[in-house]
Amino acid sequence: MADDVDDSQKTEDPSTRKLARAREKGQVVHSREVNNWFIVGAGLSVVLFFGPATARAIGRALYRYIAAPDQVGMAQLGLVLKGTLAAVGLTLLAPLALLTAAAVAGALLQTGFVFAPERLSPDIGNLSPVRGFSRIFSLRGFVEFGKTLAKLAVVVVVAAVLLAPEINRMPLLMGMDVADVLAEIEHMTVRLGFGVFIVLTLIAALDYGYQRFSFMKSMRMSKQEVKEEHKQSEGDPMVRARLRQIRMERARKRMMAAVPGASVVVTNPTHYAVALKYELGSAGAPRLVAKGADLLALRIREVAEEHDVPIIENPPLARALFGGVELDQEIPAEHYKAVAEIIGFVFRQQGKLRPRPAPPPPLGGGPVLR
Repeated sequence: MADDVDDSQKTEDPSTRKLARAREKGQVVHSREVNNWFIVGAGLSVVLFFGPATARAIGRALYRYIAAPDQVGMAQLGLVLKGTLAAVGLTLLAPLALLTAAAVAGALLQTGFVFAPERLSPDIGNLSPVRGFSRIFSLRGFVEFGKTLAKLAVVVVVAAVLLAPEINRMPLLMGMDVADVLAEIEHMTVRLGFGVFIVLTLIAALDYGYQRFSFMKSMRMSKQEVKEEHKQSEGDPMVRARLRQIRMERARKRMMAAVPGASVVVTNPTHYAVALKYELGSAGAPRLVAKGADLLALRIREVAEEHDVPIIENPPLARALFGGVELDQEIPAEHYKAVAEIIGFVFRQQGKLRPRPAPPPPLGGGPVLR
């Protein structure tokens, strides 16, 4: 369904969920120019830090072939070549390791570690010539081809400008020994490397910006897709309503289970009912353990009657407690006096208090029943 949406309708930024799904499929922002920048930078570092030592080591390994080739006999040629290759390989081991690390770092710093098994599975569609030509001659293909030509042209121009002063020195290389030739080549390589590195820095920054813009544009969503994704993330409205109903039913059952243990039920008498609980000697105020209106109020009264919980009619207090106090909350200070009189009356009827009027509640505390 989302594939049928026209690109002109995709005006919304991609959601975090869509970007996460794209990442799972291996679709991330990636610029090959950033990789090239890391590799060229590592190559320049190799020349600067390992160049002289590497050149001397390779020169020593090849010296016998250049200065005294007649001293290398055919019988010993295989053994000598193995030693030479081993020496050159050990010399190049550190530079090659640095270049490999740079190539890996260029990818990881852009995308992080991405595990996308779908990209590893073969796609028969990639073997289709039509699909291949469509990729080559697509707008993206032309853009990539144009970028490659522009980059090549810029690099060639920069190389020509940097090497132009060195052209006249080329004939002098013929009269130099191997060490001087290598030093001269190193000088020109560093000069050229710095120029190309500066150019590639600008190219990599522009290309990464373009790749990010192109990727985010391809990930855009239509308003309908945003609504559908929001519905999927939040859940179906009917399911949410059912879950809310189940939670309310469970809360109601827990509330009704607290009615038998209440100290008194205050009623309207028909529209409201609130159940209060208070323990003698308790430091706090009475708590509201159940409340309800209409049918639920009737059910609270029925449960109270079944368990011999006293029921007191006090319409103003019942309405005030129903609207102003939540379940399991202590009653507010403005209702201390009225509640204390009711609970005191109930407790005296039950013999829990001596038959005398309850004193007024102290300032700053809950009602004290004696």
